[in-house]
Amino acid sequence: MNKIANRQIMCETLLEQAKKNNDLLVLTSDSRGSASLLPFAEQLPTQLIETGIAEQNIVGMAAGLAHSGKRPFVASPACFLSMRSIEQIKVDVAYSNTNVKLIGISGGVSYGALGMSHHSLQDIAVTRAIPNLEVIIPADRFETKAVFNYLAESDKPAYVRLGRNPVEDCYSEELTSFEVGKAVTMQDGRDLTLIATGETVRVALDAALALEQQGLSVRVLNIHTIKPLDQQAIIKAAQETKLVMTLEEHSIYSGLGAAVAEVISAIPQSAPVKILGIADEPAITGKTKEIFEHYGLSVENIKQIVTDYFRKNG
Repeated sequence: MNKIANRQIMCETLLEQAKKNNDLLVLTSDSRGSASLLPFAEQLPTQLIETGIAEQNIVGMAAGLAHSGKRPFVASPACFLSMRSIEQIKVDVAYSNTNVKLIGISGGVSYGALGMSHHSLQDIAVTRAIPNLEVIIPADRFETKAVFNYLAESDKPAYVRLGRNPVEDCYSEELTSFEVGKAVTMQDGRDLTLIATGETVRVALDAALALEQQGLSVRVLNIHTIKPLDQQAIIKAAQETKLVMTLEEHSIYSGLGAAVAEVISAIPQSAPVKILGIADEPAITGKTKEIFEHYGLSVENIKQIVTDYFRKNG
């Protein structure tokens, strides 16, 4: 079982990249500890800027630094970065197509016990609607490393969401590359496609294994990039399998499921789509696993929904 959180891998990768490039800067909003960036601050103190709790300011500062030739990464809790700073993200970063990397830490229900004020369940909805902004959610530590190596070289603005706790590995080894906008087929299948992003990729893989034991052939797509979206992989899944189910740590509205449904709705004779996510309500408090189970993001619930569907539809 993996014990390393994605945020720790972020720090290790940024530290490695920053040692090679003095222009790479990290900005934090009183969040270096929660972002696991203490080693970065200790080893490269002149490349870390602490703004204090000033989420709007941190984005504007990062944009100014980018216009000065720096390569800024902003690390701040996703619940605040994607809500309090959204105008600055839209105007200061995206409108000018400015090279700022916005890292929403402790995304989704990572701050489970702190309730709605600290849950970030609308961040995909709002960021994917902003032009020029890539939206990326890595699944595990291996993909996180590949994503941050990509970000260190990319000149495009991006919003990246990371969870707080260690995630069981989805890949068996380090990735040699990361292709933005290209979904990863974790396994192929003919009957059902499970489409997931971030921490729900592991749930999808576990559910696929359980369903295969019941005789179903399950395709698992890891949509690590919500924007740009791999429409061709989604279309292929809708045409080649009998049911598409999306899994996401986000509101059922305007997130991954909605993006997938938008694509499939334009395809004649395509598979139906079922969206699993957080209901349209202030999410319950608790540990991530408890919240997932409450809202049906669990192997047992997925098995039940899929079994019922194929019993009725063949």
